[in-house]
Amino acid sequence: MEEKLNQLAEYVISGKKFETEKLTKELIEENVNIKEILDNGLLKGMEVVGLRFREHKMFVPQVLVSARAMHCAMKILEPLLIAADLKKKGKIMIGTVFGDVHDIGKNLVAIMLKGAGYEVIDIGIGCNAQKFYTEYEKHQPDVIGMSALLTTTMVNMKSVIQYFKEKNIEIPFIVGGAPINQKFALEIGAAGYGKDAYDSVRIMDRLVG
Repeated sequence: MEEKLNQLAEYVISGKKFETEKLTKELIEENVNIKEILDNGLLKGMEVVGLRFREHKMFVPQVLVSARAMHCAMKILEPLLIAADLKKKGKIMIGTVFGDVHDIGKNLVAIMLKGAGYEVIDIGIGCNAQKFYTEYEKHQPDVIGMSALLTTTMVNMKSVIQYFKEKNIEIPFIVGGAPINQKFALEIGAAGYGKDAYDSVRIMDRLVG
């Protein structure tokens, strides 16, 4: 069984969608524990993808192909996970801040977080404080993630955090994007700074775990 789970992880890493689907079905038919398939097969594969992406050994197109393979397997597993009442690790809501229309980084973060077993609510681009608040009320996430690619829009992260403070809502914020650094994250009161998509997963594990 261990060999097959390792093979499943390899299929995810190499983005072999059909092989990933086939082996996932095979493991289910062999009555392998659903959580084993998820943790020691699919998530194990996506963790390697995240590490390689961070080390510049994999690039965006390859990550997207791996994510597609993972997604296809998850479509098979999700009904069984729900039936077994295996909950997601946590819920994060993410969006690009007001004035900014860049979303590649945000989308990669969403892929990595989903691959790591988190529920992700993506509220899109150009989100102001009111939008973040309205969506927060609707979805009740555990963490909020904000992205910005421009130095002119990164300042809008502070106004979102301030808005939530004024509403007396205690929720951790993760921030990320090209112009952001740890110093800025601390200054605006964010709970974490994600240098890249892989980093964001580690921060979520720390905040929610």
